Amino acid sequence: MKPQVKKIIHVQIAIPESGEEEARAFYGGLLGLTEVAKPPELAKRGGCWFKLPEGTCGQLHLGVDMEFRPAKKAHVAFLAADVAELAEMARSHGYEVVEDQADGTEQVYFYDPFGNRLEFMGKEA
Repeated sequence: MKPQVKKIIHVQIAIPESGEEEARAFYGGLLGLTEVAKPPELAKRGGCWFKLPEGTCGQLHLGVDMEFRPAKKAHVAFLAADVAELAEMARSHGYEVVEDQADGTEQVYFYDPFGNRLEFMGKEA
């Protein structure tokens, strides 16, 4: 049977109510992602969306969850342009960075302002 999934259109990460400005500072500022407008009907729900670079999964949606709990284990893994530089930028902004090269792949983990775990890799696994 051929695969029925062609690609990922977007990934969603939950954020708490009123977390949009912190999200913009982190995902737009630190990570350098470009925010895209949400459709008007969806904008009423809060949150914000970011465009991911060409050839990736499309968009990163940050959706407000009224019963928010951070994802401490589940995470999105991003291919980083320069893992060491990104790790240093995160540290300079006060984020704890955990380096993990257990399988020989250059990768680091850190958490967004809401406690969601994110992984950044130097090359695709």
